[in-house]
Amino acid sequence: MNFDEHIPRLGTHSVKWDMMERLYGVPADTGLSMWVADMDFRPPLCVQAAVEKMAAHGIYGYYGDDAGYREAIRWWMQTRHGWALDPDHIFTTHGLVNATGLVLDAYTAPGDGVVLMTPVYHAFARTIKAAGRKVVECPLALVDGRYEMDFDAWDAQMTGAERMLILCSPHNPGGRVWTREELRGVADFCLRHDLVLVSDEIHHDLVMPGHRHIAMPLAAPDVADRLVMLTATTKTFNIAGAHIGNVIIADEGLRAKFANRIMAMGISGNSFGMNMAEAAYSPEGAVWVDALVAYLDGNRRLFDAGVKEIPGLRSMPLEATYLSWVDFSGTGMAPAEFKARVEKAAQICANHGETFGSGGESCLRFNIATPRARVQEAVERLQSAFGDLQ
Repeated sequence: MNFDEHIPRLGTHSVKWDMMERLYGVPADTGLSMWVADMDFRPPLCVQAAVEKMAAHGIYGYYGDDAGYREAIRWWMQTRHGWALDPDHIFTTHGLVNATGLVLDAYTAPGDGVVLMTPVYHAFARTIKAAGRKVVECPLALVDGRYEMDFDAWDAQMTGAERMLILCSPHNPGGRVWTREELRGVADFCLRHDLVLVSDEIHHDLVMPGHRHIAMPLAAPDVADRLVMLTATTKTFNIAGAHIGNVIIADEGLRAKFANRIMAMGISGNSFGMNMAEAAYSPEGAVWVDALVAYLDGNRRLFDAGVKEIPGLRSMPLEATYLSWVDFSGTGMAPAEFKARVEKAAQICANHGETFGSGGESCLRFNIATPRARVQEAVERLQSAFGDLQ
């Protein structure tokens, strides 16, 4: 596992690299792509071997007998997260954005309110709006440079028209690992307002040293009758293009509703994704993830130290994910100006903060899951682009 290896991605149909010039105006030949949440690392060899085995066989038919796939998920959640789940509670979807659309369809109706704690992963709001539901933004409180939940304020916002809350745990883009007490607070909020609780835990394996992710079923076992869990191998092992994700539902009634939606839409497993996921959720995959997190922690420390040297910039302490959330408000610049400096002067492509909802307007999100030399180069470019503030 050589995370320092530079693997050229231009011209490979990579959204992250091949679309940055068209979407952000950052030159493809000289720009640094730090926006889309995929990594510039190859997955572990066990995943590559699974794909090569399929290619060698040469027949790509429908996937059947998923007992091994389900067992791999059960083993991973038990071994890595202490969460004992029933393999029969697992549904397979084409990624977690697809899963979000399916849960909206299964448990809400057009016009219903869906609560998001903003700023938060932009695909949630996009999917909610496209489904004809209403986004209800509950802004996170910024306390001493990190996000905290503000249940009193959120309680006052509820009208009774809300039917679902989608939680991002760990949080994207803020990188927070929610505490057991915070998760308990989310569960109680959903009980008070009779909301289906959808917990998207796609980043749960990418937790920095000194922090520990707690799966929602462990933090609040009493909300199993309203809880829908979303998990995936895709972020952990950098296989997002496989479009594979899991919806895990303990409650029989919720499970029956979701099964009907899966059936009605004709959704079945992607054989490439399922083979890759089964291979990834293994002891070999676990060793790779541990090495990955250690490397990401080094990148985090390098990036944060470099950003800290630029007056007016502040990166939120990264407790999980590989996505650094940088606040430019201290520069006094309007968003158009600091974006221009990042994209035109530094030639770095980063996600615009306003796309994550209320509270993100003064921020950019930087993907630091790339070889360390590239992180160092990004730091130097940012320091040069904002050099007049020194």
